[in-house]
Amino acid sequence: MELAAVGRDDFVQGFKLAGVRKTYSVSREGLEAQVMKVLEDPNIGILVLSADDLSTLSHAMRHRLETAPRPVVIAVGKQQEEDLRSKIKRAIGVDLYK
Repeated sequence: MELAAVGRDDFVQGFKLAGVRKTYSVSREGLEAQVMKVLEDPNIGILVLSADDLSTLSHAMRHRLETAPRPVVIAVGKQQEEDLRSKIKRAIGVDLYK
């Protein structure tokens, strides 16, 4: 499974420097279309978005990201609706922190 980062250029730049191969720099207008493409890629296990970008997605897309078991979506930023522990538990079905 691979990690993917989607967002504006300044957001994905750090992930590129860290060696993440699947980084997608998009404008706000193209964000939802790129997220949809990432969802269709069976090799992506974790999707990283900025919390601000996540909030601009349509309600249907946010619901899909929240309920899909894969990829696990991690929102980076000030606002985080769900902690990492519960995301891992939802993705693999086991609470690793117990």
